[in-house]
Amino acid sequence: MFICQAAPSSIFFLITYLTGLTMFWIKYRCVAVTKDAIYVLESSKLSGGAKPQSLAATLPRRTQLGPVSGRWGQMNLLGERHWIHKRFHHEVAAADREAGFAE
Repeated sequence: MFICQAAPSSIFFLITYLTGLTMFWIKYRCVAVTKDAIYVLESSKLSGGAKPQSLAATLPRRTQLGPVSGRWGQMNLLGERHWIHKRFHHEVAAADREAGFAE
């Protein structure tokens, strides 16, 4: 399981951190990977993605999520650009490995 944020650019996170002004343009999501599927869950903005509230989508387990790199790794989910903080990169790599994708 990992948290990601949908935003047009990673600069939105800096602006949100400094001012809070772009908080409402960012979608906060939690991604839960099971042996059967990948669940993308909508989370409240104030939780930063930590408290899922509803199911946004179910993806096939064979969906490749990575690779991701950098402080804020980028991936496309549900037709949107999502950003994943470095502390969750190992979880993305593990999910891809378990699905049979090489690193």
